[in-house]
Amino acid sequence: MERGRNKETLPNDLILEIFTRLPSKSVARFRTLSKHWASTLRSQEFTKLFLARSSTRPRILFAVERYQYNKWDFFSSPQPHNRCEKSLPLDYHTKFSGDVSHNICSYASGLIFFPTVQIIADKTPLICNPITGLYVGLEVIKYSRSRGFLGFDPIDKQFKVLDHPFILTLDSGELKWRYKDVPGYRYRRSSTAGICINGVLYHLAQTFLEPSFVIVSIDVRSEEFKFIDASCFNDHLEDLTRLREEPTRLSLVNSKGILGVIHCNYADAADGRRAVQLCLSVLEDVEIPEWVKYVYTLPLNDILASCEFSVAGVTATGDIVLCMKYTCKPYYVFYFNPVKNTLQSVEIQGFGAELEAVENRGEVFAFVDYVEDLTVNDAHQLKSNIAHIKSQCPCCQKEAQGNNIGEAEMKETSVKMKTEEEE
Repeated sequence: MERGRNKETLPNDLILEIFTRLPSKSVARFRTLSKHWASTLRSQEFTKLFLARSSTRPRILFAVERYQYNKWDFFSSPQPHNRCEKSLPLDYHTKFSGDVSHNICSYASGLIFFPTVQIIADKTPLICNPITGLYVGLEVIKYSRSRGFLGFDPIDKQFKVLDHPFILTLDSGELKWRYKDVPGYRYRRSSTAGICINGVLYHLAQTFLEPSFVIVSIDVRSEEFKFIDASCFNDHLEDLTRLREEPTRLSLVNSKGILGVIHCNYADAADGRRAVQLCLSVLEDVEIPEWVKYVYTLPLNDILASCEFSVAGVTATGDIVLCMKYTCKPYYVFYFNPVKNTLQSVEIQGFGAELEAVENRGEVFAFVDYVEDLTVNDAHQLKSNIAHIKSQCPCCQKEAQGNNIGEAEMKETSVKMKTEEEE
């Protein structure tokens, strides 16, 4: 009797189910085993199964900037599945070195866009996948203020960068900016981050003559522009000079598929303690436009009331998520449920001793409901590895390269993939 003749093989659908439970990085490694596995794990059937499974376990993505070192680190953590969870682990993904010149990064469907990154002596716009570490540099637009946004069209599965009056499509062709004439566009965008909701990109802007807020709405697929009156937020205009340099206190969020604007205040509780108050305005009707305002006073929490925090977003289940603005130990993310009026504090563990030290702390940009999508990870235009990006040391201006954790592992996978292609 030949060895292995009686061995039973697992059904193909069970094998695919097992692989859908793995991180996308692990799937990428298994693709290098053979041509059979590469074909199976790149199939449309498996890609859909993986996305469906990943959608049931959304994560919160952390991009941590250490400006004094020109470094960015990327992590993610599970979002809590129940109200009893008090702490959750943090997974490290990748990092890169490069001065982004205080421009806010833009996130859409798994990719991050940096309007300008200083790489040695050159500045370039850059799109990267924070999980795989792959990126592509874009052509620099002359006379641009480099404050573009990244949008995603869920129908054609296309990413586009919009830096008015130019648009760039991330596809298999040549990456070139196209001029887009938009009659009536007479606004200066604020430094508040934009947001893409169901294929529509929104960002906050201001009129030039009589200062007033407006929401610029762009359909990513048709590239149609609309301008939505947002003068109801003019109380937050404050000093225009300051707005040119710093983010406003307004945050754009995806409130169950509808654009929402959140700002935070502090209120005095009955016992003299400080309570956090959230104002959520939801755009119920785009045409009128009609903004519906909700005001919530959060349950008392001494940690939240005493720290600097930012709005990470609103989860698909309706929780408003706040996170500490800087890395520290302990580091907390707060989940507020408006319906139940509950506030859940979750300690995030795993930033590491270096980032948790006060002198090395980094500013945290968080994005809720991150879902791993293999079609994003397989984007053909993202070919270079951000682990290889070199920058200048901010102290001596000499060439420096980040000591990237996991770089050897990425290199090993790359070699395997190259060997498979040659076979």
